[in-house]
Amino acid sequence: MSDSLDRLYQAVLAARDLDPATSRTARLFRQGPDKMAKKLAEEAIEVVIDAVAGKRDAVIRESADLLYNLTVLWAGAGVRPEQVWAEMTRRERMMGIAEKLPKSPKVAKSRSGNRRPIDALEDRIRKLG
Repeated sequence: MSDSLDRLYQAVLAARDLDPATSRTARLFRQGPDKMAKKLAEEAIEVVIDAVAGKRDAVIRESADLLYNLTVLWAGAGVRPEQVWAEMTRRERMMGIAEKLPKSPKVAKSRSGNRRPIDALEDRIRKLG
């Protein structure tokens, strides 16, 4: 899989300076990190919703979109795939391949007192199930 993502990453780098009128990748680079992040979040939500709804084919399609948008975000942030793979290897040595490092406890509300976007997503998923 990493070979496929590495190739996708190289294709994203090659397309970032193309004409934004004809290249989705170039358009995302022109729009900046906020738009890149928004597109990644939208695709992640679509994958989750389709998975909860049991739409296997849609999960496959949306996952491809998710990986594309992740590589665009990486490129925009100056992150190379090999850096991510190195982090995965580090975690595997520490905790095993199926584990991720623990984070601090979830905070139910943002600093402004509003619900976090993930809370709204969790509510929406519960309603689907």
